[in-house]
Amino acid sequence: MPENAPTRNPPPPVAPGGEAAPPESSLSRDLGLFHTTMLVMGGIVGAGIFINPYVVAREIHSPAEILSAWALGGLVAMAGAFVYAELAARMPEVGGQYAYLREAYQPAVAFLYGWALLLVVETGGMAAVAVTFARYARELAPLGLSDAALAALALGVLTLINCVGVRAGGTVQSSLMVLKILAIAFLVVCGWLLIRPAPPAALPPPVPAAGALAAFAAAMAPVLFSYGGYQTANFVAGEVKRPEVTLPRGLVLGVAGVGALYLAVNAVALRALGAAGLSRATAPASAVMRLALGSRGGEIIAAGIAISALGFLSQSMLTAPRVYYAMARDGVFFRGVGWLDPRSRVPTVAIILQGFWAAVIAVSGRYEQILNYMISVDLLFMGLTATCLFRARFRAGRESARFRVPGHPWTTLGYILASWLVVLGTVVHDPFHAGIGFAILGAGAPVYWLWRRRRIPREGG
Repeated sequence: MPENAPTRNPPPPVAPGGEAAPPESSLSRDLGLFHTTMLVMGGIVGAGIFINPYVVAREIHSPAEILSAWALGGLVAMAGAFVYAELAARMPEVGGQYAYLREAYQPAVAFLYGWALLLVVETGGMAAVAVTFARYARELAPLGLSDAALAALALGVLTLINCVGVRAGGTVQSSLMVLKILAIAFLVVCGWLLIRPAPPAALPPPVPAAGALAAFAAAMAPVLFSYGGYQTANFVAGEVKRPEVTLPRGLVLGVAGVGALYLAVNAVALRALGAAGLSRATAPASAVMRLALGSRGGEIIAAGIAISALGFLSQSMLTAPRVYYAMARDGVFFRGVGWLDPRSRVPTVAIILQGFWAAVIAVSGRYEQILNYMISVDLLFMGLTATCLFRARFRAGRESARFRVPGHPWTTLGYILASWLVVLGTVVHDPFHAGIGFAILGAGAPVYWLWRRRRIPREGG
């Protein structure tokens, strides 16, 4: 076996105190199709859909172009969901992307993904969303806490809930996702029934084709970012019932559901505000609800945004710690992180680690900078993970999976190209922050080398 090959039969996880976990302690398969679909949707829908429509409308200025951008983003996301669905059907392993990268490439590549996920990608996004939750929650009730303190408190409560067990975490997350869907549906219904359509605006002056294409490409960056997150459901493959069947179905249903919600929100915002008004409304959902219901509408949408943010945090707390757990099981992270609580059968140390680090980032106030670092790194690995499908099919030969990507290899290649074009765009647009993100990623290489040096003598001795 090569020196850097992953351990197929890892040693039993060790508790923080040094004792081995009981052999019967394993991940509990408690998540069915409903919870899985809600996980997919919850990983995508955060607070962004209440804000990002205006960012897109600043770049492209006609309703048809705006809706086309969101529809195209949905198609790209569905292409990605197809890729992850087949990967889940072929490799229903805990850790999702981490496991796919480990099996397709060097374990070092998988480690770098987990390293970036813990340091910036997942925890940075969680910190930003936690502060968003705190800001809207404090608007609704005088809680006597600062934004940072309330964000840390929310992260702490969700950490405790997910330490109770995957069923408890899944139930809370699914409940919050249902509330998110109801809040978005309420926004759409009120905007459609209670607001007169905005008067049609004059058509914008024509622009050269090259300029129009550049503007559309710029608009696609926030669109694709808004559709990201569905892949995190694959992290919990070890806790899904019949994951080779349930995960593909949940991915397709979840992404389709989010696409319908996003198009409905943008359609009602365009109807109520017009394209020009939407480009000026930095909080378009609040603007629509105030037109429909006055100040009470603003309070209702603030509650909806707070719930949506909390639901995203709940999903992140349930899914991503399984990556750190898988890393520890492979011997490239602290062994204690691979410990399962024998009662709850969840990786409690990994959950606490992520919640603690996200709270540190939230309290430090550095989450906005970290968001700038994470976008290019996250999409780099999204495209790289899709390439794992080619290697998985080559290794499987004629063996078929329960789910196969429609239109492969063209749809898969299109998804990879779309992901990496956005990476290129972010590097060109903001080379400083993108460079910091890649520097943080590269810093993981010597860390992996040190872990390997620690592990090899132990295996040999």
